[in-house]
Amino acid sequence: MRASGPALLAVAHGSRDANAAETITALAEQVSRLAPVLDVRIAFLEHAEPSLTDALAAAGTNAVVVPLLLSPGYHLTTDIAAAAAAGVRATGPLGPDPLLAVALAARLADAGVPPGTPAVLAAAGSADPHARSAVARQAELLAKALAAPVVPAFAAASEPTVPDAVAQSRARTGMPVAVASYLLAHGKFHDRLGDSGADWVAPPLGSHPAVAALIIDRYRTHHYRTHHYRTHR
Repeated sequence: MRASGPALLAVAHGSRDANAAETITALAEQVSRLAPVLDVRIAFLEHAEPSLTDALAAAGTNAVVVPLLLSPGYHLTTDIAAAAAAGVRATGPLGPDPLLAVALAARLADAGVPPGTPAVLAAAGSADPHARSAVARQAELLAKALAAPVVPAFAAASEPTVPDAVAQSRARTGMPVAVASYLLAHGKFHDRLGDSGADWVAPPLGSHPAVAALIIDRYRTHHYRTHHYRTHR
């Protein structure tokens, strides 16, 4: 099927873990399955290829960059912002969003977590206060989806830590506690969650269809907005 519109360039953080790149590839394939008319491509900000620079050279500056980043933070304000300053169209981060809550709830169910179980939303962590606020908002959306208490926590760089949040939630509720991995792929941050003391640790978001649908939504909303602006100036 012939591609329609500018390329969708999904840009991931990148990891030394080869499984992470495979997960991003699978997520891009899921996007293509849901929207086969789109020209879906991937790039990485570090540790993997192609780089953002190389991918943009291949896709063209008309491409729409969709950062596969769950919260605001360093890479958005540096790498993605630099590309935008050079005229590349780029969306904001994926989160917070109700579709991510759908995917997170599904991953908890995949891990066998009973309905109503208190959860800790475990993010990678950032020194950016906007990132911490965004994670807190995603925890609220997940709590609504689960109809259960959810608290945000961080694997690094921020507090509370995931083990502290798990212990505090168990003490407060008197119930077993699950960890929802607010990460796209396996890697060093997800590996740390196994030592959090939680009763269950859900797998990362991966290529869940709700995440793919969110990427498509970000692309189409941004493309329509900029196209509408250009044609009605």
